[in-house]
Amino acid sequence: MATVANVKVTGGRPSRIPEQVSASTIVLLVGLLLFSVPTMMFVVEQSWSGEEGAHGPIVLLTGLWLLHRRWREVSGYAAPAPSGIVWLLLAILIPLQIFARITQIVEIEGYLMYAAVLVILYSIVGLEVMKRLWFPLFYLAFIFPPPETFVAFVTVPMKIWLSEAAIWFLTLFGYPIGGEGVRIYIGQYELLVAAACSGINSIISLSAISLFYIYIRHQARWRYALLLVLLIVPVALVANFFRVLILILLTYHAGEAAAQGFLHNFAGIVMFAIALMTIFGLDVILKPLWDRYIETPEEEAVHG
Repeated sequence: MATVANVKVTGGRPSRIPEQVSASTIVLLVGLLLFSVPTMMFVVEQSWSGEEGAHGPIVLLTGLWLLHRRWREVSGYAAPAPSGIVWLLLAILIPLQIFARITQIVEIEGYLMYAAVLVILYSIVGLEVMKRLWFPLFYLAFIFPPPETFVAFVTVPMKIWLSEAAIWFLTLFGYPIGGEGVRIYIGQYELLVAAACSGINSIISLSAISLFYIYIRHQARWRYALLLVLLIVPVALVANFFRVLILILLTYHAGEAAAQGFLHNFAGIVMFAIALMTIFGLDVILKPLWDRYIETPEEEAVHG
C-alpha cells in the first residue's frame, strides 16, 4: 500500500518509513473522511447528547491519547498490508455502512464505520502493530452506542431484579409499596424502572472508564486486572439499586415532578461517581492483599 524507501531504527528494531504515500493509500484516507465524518456527527447528535452516550467524548480523547502513547513503542513493527485483502474487506463493509446510513441505524452504522477505520489502519501499519495496539483499538469502540437488541436483552433481567430488590428493601421499613415486573407502586404513584435506571447505561460508561484506569495501572498484571474487570458489573448494579431507591423515595416524599426533573439526572451522576470511586477504592484495598497472598515472588519480581 506504500513504497518503502529507507529504514530507521526505533527502539532497537528496524522501522520501515514510507518515502512517499501511494495513490491507493490517499484514496483510502479520503474515503475514510467522507464516510467517518458524517457518521461521527450522527453519533454525536443521537448518542453523545444523551445519558447513554455521555462517556463518548471522554473515551475518544483518552483512546487517542493511548494510541499516541503506545505508537513510539510499536512503530518499529509497522509494515503495509496486502492491498487485496484490504479492498476485499472494504467492498463488504462500505455497502453495509451505506445501508445503515440510509436507514439511520446509528448503532450499526457506527460499528461498521469503525470496522472500516480498522481496515484502513491495517492497510497502513499491518497486523503486528494492530495486535500490539489491541486495547486502545478495543477501548475506542465504546464511543458508539450498543445495539438496541443487546440493550434490551441485558436490561430486562436487570430491571426486574432492581424492581424486586427495591420493593423488598422498602417493605422492611413499612413503606406502602408493591410491584409487578418493572412497575413499582408506592402510595398513589406508579413508577416504571426504565433502561436508564436499570444499570445498562452505567455499566457501559463505568466499564469504559474503569477499563482505561485498569489498563493504565495494571496492564502487566492481567490476572489482577481481570479481577477488577469482573467487579465492574456488580458495582454498577449496586449503585443503580441505590439510585432506584432514591428515585422511589423522592417520588413518595416530594412528588413525581421532583423525582423526574433535575434530581433524576443528578442522582444518576452521583451514583456513577460513587460507583467509579468504589472501583478505585476496591483497587486500593485488594491490591495489597493480592500482592501478599496470591501473587508469586516470581511475578512480583517481573512486575517490579
